[in-house]
Amino acid sequence: MVNNSLVQKAQKPKFSVAIQSDGYKNLINNTLQDKKKAERFVAAISSAVATNPALQDCDAGSILSSALLGESLNLSPSPQLGQYYLVPFNDKKRNCKVANFIPGYKGYIQLALRSGEYKKINVIELKEGEIKKYDILNEEIEAVIIEDFEAREKAKTAGYYIMFETINGFRKAMYWTVNQMLTHADTYSPAFSKDIYLKIQEGKIPQTEMWKYSSFWYKNFDLMAKKTMIRQLIPTWGPMSIEMQKAYEADINAEQKENAQYVENTTTENFFEDAPTDDNKSENSDKEENKPSKDKKNKKGDAVDMKEFNDVLEDEVNEIFGQAEQDSFFDDEQ
Repeated sequence: MVNNSLVQKAQKPKFSVAIQSDGYKNLINNTLQDKKKAERFVAAISSAVATNPALQDCDAGSILSSALLGESLNLSPSPQLGQYYLVPFNDKKRNCKVANFIPGYKGYIQLALRSGEYKKINVIELKEGEIKKYDILNEEIEAVIIEDFEAREKAKTAGYYIMFETINGFRKAMYWTVNQMLTHADTYSPAFSKDIYLKIQEGKIPQTEMWKYSSFWYKNFDLMAKKTMIRQLIPTWGPMSIEMQKAYEADINAEQKENAQYVENTTTENFFEDAPTDDNKSENSDKEENKPSKDKKNKKGDAVDMKEFNDVLEDEVNEIFGQAEQDSFFDDEQ
């Protein structure tokens, strides 16, 4: 169990600094057990963090532990591939931003195909005029896809279709209209409003106010809809590998995390210390007068802070990989 009070007290370096520390390097090398794989992992995760300003303010340990979970599933953090995302949340208990592992719909498909259980799997948005009939009882669909790619891209989405067929011949399919998906998102995603989304689509929300609406549902409704279709169908009807179960559970846990709120395009300062209230400002001021200057910290003091941080991070990674009893990766730091 990670000691939250210890996390709050330890001075946390930014990810770009922490990833270069001996503690991080030892942890990554010992976890992945492959130098080239470790180098590729560091390059990939550093690139993902560099391209997302919101992640740069997150607790470095949460970024690494989430990325190692993705690595254990052999998924890429590249936003272009869309296999999984590192999503910032506000952790009110720790008074900081933390990164969480969130699988994308393409990651789910990758995990399903790797299981060797599926002969075919497809999830697609259908445009207006394409769907002719859907028989919900027999799960049979009649559709004529628009052949002109550019015309299809510009056409409005009418609904979402998913189907799979397993190696042994079992077949399952499902179709939802856009309105069904909007209602689902409005019901189960606190950060999303159906009414606001429709206003955005109608151009009634000015660009200067779009920073208020940071949910992925607003940014790419179709991608979130496809992921929802997979989560509605496969966990109930399809075979799931251990890796896919792990990704699904992490996805659900991230959504249900208590006191966590998705954040992006926000500026939050002083993550690691409690801001003084009016009642204790005077007391804190007296303490600051007797507190050594940060510039005068000796190397030993800095090492203690990093050791506390490394201990917490090691516990988080051990929890992911089930290695709570293994020897410390940080012996060289002692």
